Amino acid sequence: MEYYKRIGDELLKRKLRSSGAVLIEGAKWCGKTSTGLQAANSVFYLQDPDKRSMYKKMADVQPSLLLKGESPLLLDEWQTIPVLWDAVRFSVDQRQAVGQYILTGSATPLRDRQSDEIEHTGTGRISRMLMRPMSLWESHHSSGEISLQALFDKPQKEIFAENPLTIEDLAYQMCVGGWPGNLFLNKEDALETAYNYVDELIQWDIHRVDGTEKNPDRVRSVLRSYARNISTMTSATTLMKDVRANDISITDKTLTAYLTALRRLFVIEDVKAWKPSLRSKSAIRTSNKCHFVDPSIAIAVLELNPSSLLSDFNLFGYLFEDLCVRDVRVYSQPIRGEVFHYHDSTNLESDMIIRLNDGRWAAVEVKLGGKEEEVAATNLLKLVKTIDVGQTKSPSFLMILTGGQYAYRRADGVFVVPIGCLKP
Repeated sequence: MEYYKRIGDELLKRKLRSSGAVLIEGAKWCGKTSTGLQAANSVFYLQDPDKRSMYKKMADVQPSLLLKGESPLLLDEWQTIPVLWDAVRFSVDQRQAVGQYILTGSATPLRDRQSDEIEHTGTGRISRMLMRPMSLWESHHSSGEISLQALFDKPQKEIFAENPLTIEDLAYQMCVGGWPGNLFLNKEDALETAYNYVDELIQWDIHRVDGTEKNPDRVRSVLRSYARNISTMTSATTLMKDVRANDISITDKTLTAYLTALRRLFVIEDVKAWKPSLRSKSAIRTSNKCHFVDPSIAIAVLELNPSSLLSDFNLFGYLFEDLCVRDVRVYSQPIRGEVFHYHDSTNLESDMIIRLNDGRWAAVEVKLGGKEEEVAATNLLKLVKTIDVGQTKSPSFLMILTGGQYAYRRADGVFVVPIGCLKP
């Protein structure tokens, strides 16, 4: 099966050159193992049903037996044998060399349950790398004519590109999601993947992540509530009211536990609020925005398909923002960027703030079509005027991310870029 190159390939190589071991974390099926294999010289598949019990016995007797192999050694789904964390950390200390191990995992072990098996954090020995589902550029659906890094690094007087994706194409890509296995399926079968993902999540994964049984109907209800509030600043109180419409017995503690489990499985990934210094006395709203790691999960939970998305452009817009957040997060990683959102008490907002670790930043508004372009540009320009440039740098650029046809620079300097033209 052909391997589609991932942005994570180079990120992994970079980390292996500076760390004794690298932990690749991320949602199930997003391609962690395949990416790890591109850099590994040997591998232990710890969930191999033919060898799993033997591996656990080896770990009970002498964990170092599972570290025998040519470096970098890949330990796939390491969290099934948590004692390997300390074994890897100790081995790195002993070898005093970088690039020794690659660990992959689709869940984060709880410290309180695993404290007898994991005694050290791994700081200084094991670095972390988050993988998300494939972006449109990685799956070869974006032309990649507009580079996010170039927008930060070089002043762009003019840009031009044509989006290869129609609105119908976008609806389909949002429904199938960025799951690498879909690249080799026909369209009808690929649409089933997200439904299968949600079913396995509800029936199996969410119970296994912390060892506690959860009501499948309740899990689905929580997921549906989260999906209905996607791309919005929704409080736990609002989510609770929504869930209680169909489940009056759920408690705050239970809802928190379910959301925590979904975060530990890398299924939901909220966007945090950006808190710059302002010229005005406007209060910055600090609530997170609800987002999934991939829009296909929300779409499957809501039992939608490309046709139903195209018949409800309001909902399409919220889910399109989720797609854009996924891709911009992926494209920001190589330049050490993080994605936030901005919203203040005057209701001035920006759907995304891309902030690099060197202090540079850019503001992005997401609009599915071109009719709202003027309002988006006005908001972005107004946001710049509210920032105290004595405390926070001026933005590197302002951008409207769209599902439209062309990429170009407006007369006011704001870039309009279709998501189907963007790359790292």
